[in-house]
Amino acid sequence: MLAILDYKAGNQTSVLRALRFLGITAEITAEPAAILGADGVIFPGVGAAGQAMNHLRATGMDNVLRQVVDQGIPLLGICLGCQILLEHSEEGDTAALGVVKGVCRRFLPEWRDGGEPIRIPHMGWNTLELLKPCKLFEGILPDDRFYFVHSFYTEPDSALCLAQTTYGLTFASAYGRDGLWAVQFHPEKSGRPGLKILSNFSRYCEERAHA
Repeated sequence: MLAILDYKAGNQTSVLRALRFLGITAEITAEPAAILGADGVIFPGVGAAGQAMNHLRATGMDNVLRQVVDQGIPLLGICLGCQILLEHSEEGDTAALGVVKGVCRRFLPEWRDGGEPIRIPHMGWNTLELLKPCKLFEGILPDDRFYFVHSFYTEPDSALCLAQTTYGLTFASAYGRDGLWAVQFHPEKSGRPGLKILSNFSRYCEERAHA
């Protein structure tokens, strides 16, 4: 069973629908026992970093997430979840979870894409440049496109960068290591390639649980 973290930051239902479409057992939960007993945890989210961190701290869910990482339970951060796994976000000058080294920075309107000033947020379809082999991206093709909606971008430890995307600048669109992954795009809204990523994550969790 996969646990989808419920911390009032939206997007959980879309993830659940995508997993159910794939035939993957999952539930949206804020119960620490269910989260820590799951085969894997998905940490999605949309909205503001400061508001999300306030809720995580108020409910103790920040410490539950740290336990997930410390215990080696597979974790997938999506969009806002990807951003606040890092140490700090420029959005509201927010101290984030700090389970991964790095920061989240703001897109600047003077940057250009294809000769034109970028629009903020970065919203729509874009590609990934995969930088190293990764179980999460098995079966993903170079021309596969993924759906992005974000005004801030992640800048993790460069050793952890798994994929990058260009929009005004080239930024880390996925980072992590085996069992701890984060993606800036929305796999649950990215059609076949996104479903493949969710399927890869579920398979990794199942294999680990039965190892």
